[in-house]
Amino acid sequence: MRNSFALAAVSLMLAVPAIAQERSVEIVNQSGFTITNFYASTLGAADWQEDVLAGQAVGSGQTAMVNFADTGECTYSFRAVFDDGDEAIQDIDVCSVTSVTYN
Repeated sequence: MRNSFALAAVSLMLAVPAIAQERSVEIVNQSGFTITNFYASTLGAADWQEDVLAGQAVGSGQTAMVNFADTGECTYSFRAVFDDGDEAIQDIDVCSVTSVTYN
């Protein structure tokens, strides 16, 4: 597991009315490696669902936007897979975080 990843540039969303909306989290890759696969599943899900990058890679120095429908769930498990075989798994509150940086 990648030991050097960190939550940096964590931005809090402004309070919004309780209406259905899409939530977005920017994935920032500053790791020096390419993110080849990225998964986001609700906390406690039995599997990782599908690769949200859909075959696209996120090179070091690049970003990708991951969108979530507002289903009332806030905490997701993120799994970033890097081209060197390492993985970073962390739980993220998508209701309050707008950016996650992998170092």
